[in-house]
Amino acid sequence: MSVLDKFRLDGKVAIVTGASSGLGVAIARTLAEAGADVALGARRLQGLRRTRALVEATGRRGLVAQVDVADAEQCRRLVAETVGELGRVDIVVNNAGIGEIVPALKQDRADFQRVLDVNLSGAHWMACAAAQAMTDGGSIVNVASMLALTTAGSPQAAYAASKSGMLGLTRDLAHEWSQRRGIRVNAVAPGYFATELTDAHLESIDLLVQRAALRRIGEPDELAAAVLFLASPASSYITGETLVVDGGFAVG
Repeated sequence: MSVLDKFRLDGKVAIVTGASSGLGVAIARTLAEAGADVALGARRLQGLRRTRALVEATGRRGLVAQVDVADAEQCRRLVAETVGELGRVDIVVNNAGIGEIVPALKQDRADFQRVLDVNLSGAHWMACAAAQAMTDGGSIVNVASMLALTTAGSPQAAYAASKSGMLGLTRDLAHEWSQRRGIRVNAVAPGYFATELTDAHLESIDLLVQRAALRRIGEPDELAAAVLFLASPASSYITGETLVVDGGFAVG
């Protein structure tokens, strides 16, 4: 196998959550370009259908499933539908996430809990559901955030707490499953990327990224490439790790 072949996912089936918009779209398309069939999960069906079209344009199969990852039963259903339609599960990218900028003293209990339920618990439930189906091993990639490692100076306590928790979850599941089940579990910690979400706050973000060593926001394909690395055999000796993809924000 050549070094480039190690990045191929031919014959593999991936699940990508949060695939209706933003980084999830780029990740799903990249995995398909590398050869994987891709099951797409999110709450917004219209966006999922657009992503499926991108997946199928590569010649791969796409599956759309409306899912709220905060519900463990819906995660199990997504895995079951993926196995039923696409035959197996080899890769999971836990990309679904929510968050808002709100001072800690003004965020109520329900809003705080909802962020934890989606970002942290949702990643756990999806990982557990998929692990049951990964009979030949596999790779789980959790999309955390640079805010798990540093602060951007804006009030995002719930979001930062949930993403920090994902790093601990990643380490623990890697320790538990890598040898026993042959499942590698890693995380990426993205910084600011050009998506419809950041487009709405581009002026303030441009000021923030002056702190980054590369002095720019990232392109979604740059994160997707990092996810592909961790999902593919190219990273076969890596588990329990966090790959920071932030343009040098944390060290700027």
